[in-house]
Amino acid sequence: MLNRKVLVLNQNYEPFLVCGAKKAVLLLFLKKAVLVERYDYYVHSVSTIMPYPSVVRINHYIHKPFKKVMLSRKNIHKRDNHICQYCGKNSQPMTVDHIIPKCYGGKDTWENLVCACIKCNSKKGNRTLVEAGMKLLKNPSKPSHLFYLQNLIGKPHNTWKSYLFLK
Repeated sequence: MLNRKVLVLNQNYEPFLVCGAKKAVLLLFLKKAVLVERYDYYVHSVSTIMPYPSVVRINHYIHKPFKKVMLSRKNIHKRDNHICQYCGKNSQPMTVDHIIPKCYGGKDTWENLVCACIKCNSKKGNRTLVEAGMKLLKNPSKPSHLFYLQNLIGKPHNTWKSYLFLK
């Protein structure tokens, strides 16, 4: 039962990390954190009953540099929700396409790589968007640190969504 995940917020309610329930209960017991949201269960000990935490906020602000999201094929697909950025379909398998081809000096950057279906990638080939007569559905950009947390979590509990800016 204590294997569930708990969202830990910094003192300013910014998402900080995800930990196990054991660690969160310990933080609450030692009064290093306060309960913000809870599950419908309780943790029982010999002398105490405590609500099972879902979201806790630590009492003192901890400065921690944000984790940088690594540029990888997998993360490009996640950023673009496995949707072709040229036609809008999410047929499988997907590829990663350089908007400005490498032969024209295109780099491997967040702003130059998009998810594309095989048909659109073949149609564009080694040409620019203008040469191929194609348009992007949205301009690609580097994801924020929230992207990292949102994807680390997988499917979050409903109580977490407002803190992770999810719908």
